Amino acid sequence: MDEIKDATRNYLKEHVLNLADGGALNDDTPLISSGLVDSITTLHMVEFLEQKFKIEFEPHEVDKEHLDTIDKIGSFVSSKITG
Repeated sequence: MDEIKDATRNYLKEHVLNLADGGALNDDTPLISSGLVDSITTLHMVEFLEQKFKIEFEPHEVDKEHLDTIDKIGSFVSSKITG
């Protein structure tokens, strides 16, 4: 799961948040519910995760329940990988 969380954090830092040191981005930082990422950004992140980890999100899975923090993303993507 650490690989998933690291990849997600790096993606967000490089492509979304432009945080050089990631100081404001912890595993429990709210992403969607805080407005840090919007709906379009969320879709881009989902596309990244699908390609990187060779998984597929169902439309109803693209929500803050699954994607609001790096911890939630790590757990969810891990569950998709292991089936």
